[in-house]
Amino acid sequence: MNPWNMSIIRSLRIRHKLLLSYSFVFVVCMSLGFASLYSIVRRNIEASIESELKNTTTTILNLVRTSAAVSIKNYLRAIAEKNIEIVSFCFDQYKNGRLTENEARAMAANVLLSQTIGESGYIYCLDSHGNVVVHPQTALLDVNVLQYDFIKEMLREKKGYMEYEWKNPGETETRPKALYMLYFAPWDWIIAVSSYRKEFKGLVRVEDFEKSVLALRFGETGYSFVLDSSGNAVIHPKLQGVNVLDKNLFPSRFLQEMLDRKTGELVYPWKNPGEQESRSKLCIFNYIPEYDWIVGSSSYQEEFFKPLQTINRLIAAVFVITLLMVLSLTYTISNSITRPLQILRQHFEKASSGDFSQRMAISTSDEIGQLSQYFNRFMVQLTEYSDNLKKQIRVRQEVENTLRESEERYRSVMEAAADPIIIYDMKGKVIYFNPAFSRVFGWSLTECQGRKMNHFVPEENWDETDRMINTILSGETVPATETKRYTKDGTALHVSVSGAVYRDRNQDLAGSIIILRDITENKRLTRQLMDIGDQVRQTIGQDLHDDLCPHLIGIAGLTAVLEANLKKESRENSILAGKIERLIEEATGKARSLARGLCPVHLVSHGLQSALREIAVSTEQMSGLVCSFSGDADIDDNTVATHLYYIAHEAVNNAVKHAEAIHIDLSLSRKDGYIHLRIADDGQGIDPGVHSNGIGMLIMKYRASVIGAFMEIKTESGIGTTIHVFLKGQE
Repeated sequence: MNPWNMSIIRSLRIRHKLLLSYSFVFVVCMSLGFASLYSIVRRNIEASIESELKNTTTTILNLVRTSAAVSIKNYLRAIAEKNIEIVSFCFDQYKNGRLTENEARAMAANVLLSQTIGESGYIYCLDSHGNVVVHPQTALLDVNVLQYDFIKEMLREKKGYMEYEWKNPGETETRPKALYMLYFAPWDWIIAVSSYRKEFKGLVRVEDFEKSVLALRFGETGYSFVLDSSGNAVIHPKLQGVNVLDKNLFPSRFLQEMLDRKTGELVYPWKNPGEQESRSKLCIFNYIPEYDWIVGSSSYQEEFFKPLQTINRLIAAVFVITLLMVLSLTYTISNSITRPLQILRQHFEKASSGDFSQRMAISTSDEIGQLSQYFNRFMVQLTEYSDNLKKQIRVRQEVENTLRESEERYRSVMEAAADPIIIYDMKGKVIYFNPAFSRVFGWSLTECQGRKMNHFVPEENWDETDRMINTILSGETVPATETKRYTKDGTALHVSVSGAVYRDRNQDLAGSIIILRDITENKRLTRQLMDIGDQVRQTIGQDLHDDLCPHLIGIAGLTAVLEANLKKESRENSILAGKIERLIEEATGKARSLARGLCPVHLVSHGLQSALREIAVSTEQMSGLVCSFSGDADIDDNTVATHLYYIAHEAVNNAVKHAEAIHIDLSLSRKDGYIHLRIADDGQGIDPGVHSNGIGMLIMKYRASVIGAFMEIKTESGIGTTIHVFLKGQE
């Protein structure tokens, strides 16, 4: 709609809007209703007329076919009866002795053959055995034709009318044919008068059924007619014998279409002789192919729809009367609404200037009266709200000043914090981070605000990051967790991440606050300390293995010599010397075990696989449990191998001491670019409250973090525990 027209409509008063809207809705609804009614009535009338015309056409078609068939049947029967008389006459000549029997038969045959039925029809005779005794084609005489089905029916009936298919010698297709037969018993002749059905047209007597067709009328001027395919009126109330395709008399284009289609429905203009103007006419027509006739029924359309004129006048009268009633009623109702509204508007104008003492007079209990009550109640409440609002404004101003001071303190703390702090919304997008974040990681707040920080999480740390995100989303606090994060220039930093959620004033989760502490330098120093400790331990182990053990072995040898010497002097002293030798050997074994624990010889000499296999063998020997090892991964970094060795050693010791396991399996493999160390047992599982935070478990976790590995513990009561350590493989 045009914007200018819309502005005009908006500027109208309610009374006029109601009048226009109700009038428009009424006109549209009534128009649709009356149009639907008119359409339904018209369709019903058309359907009724078409049905009547179709039924009439079908009736005429059946009447013409039946009448023509009866006419042809009577025609053929009359010929057959006449020829029976002729044959009887010839037979009487033979009986009276005027002719011999052969002469009489020949005479009868000549008379029969001299007659033509229509264009090519003829008369022939058969005997009761199926032999041809009379026929125009001499080649068929005395030929038995009993192989034809219709011949068998002729011999069975010998009298009556019959239709069949026949193909003459030399012809390629059969043609429909009909005959009427009578039986002459003295000579055993079945006399058949036959004709092709396509020639029936010339045998039909139209006079026999013309009156019946013309008697069928409907409406005032509706009638039925019969035309042939050339346009000649075979039966017509006014145009009998006239060719309707004559362009000088009739609009032949529509009639030619009807003759071409032969079957169907047609609406065309038609002007009868003596009329001034043509009128639209509806015609239903059908085709009788055997006579090449078109049978039709037609009537003027204006006669069909006369009842619609009465309905149209009635609809117009009802429409006008109802519209006037709607307009008057709408005006009365709109006035009863708009007048109180005008008064209410005036009161609102005064109230808008601050005068809340305005009140409406209540004279009715309808919606207008209720609106007046609500207005009065509203003005009372508005007075109270005005006083309360003034008080609240003063309080709010004080609260806002306090919040502003608190926010300034909060921002000062955030900006002064030494550790990076970042604030996310619940979708993981950055709301704010402090200057320490920019100083450590290199990004500015304008670069990241409103975006996610997925790009500064290393791929191998996403599993633990997802766990932290899920913890945050569930409303829990994330304890300090060691992980890695990228700086803007791609440097990977070791950080300790902790965080918590914060809520809005409705106590709904609003986002998260994450604190990241750079522990890269601490990790480096700790690793150096661990490496120094391992080096000291290896030195002590090496000294024990290379110095103390040989020394003890030497003492054991001297003791053995002493024992041998004492055997000659004193048996008791010899026994004591033997005990000293055994104690020295035990000390040597313990020193070797201590040296192997401090500096695994197989780890240094043969690699991690050999050292883990030695753990499995020694565990079986010392504990009696089934302990196995499998692995195909090689580790060149001795530091990484050492930490993995001690993790495996501690895990196996825990399984032997606490898990009550029967089987312990160690495996070392390389897959998807990662090195995987697994220690699995079938024991009772780990109680998180007892052993998960033990010193051994903490050392294992710490060793894993030192070499940049990840450690997962899967445990279930009664099933067992699996410790999985994996780290990025070295190329």
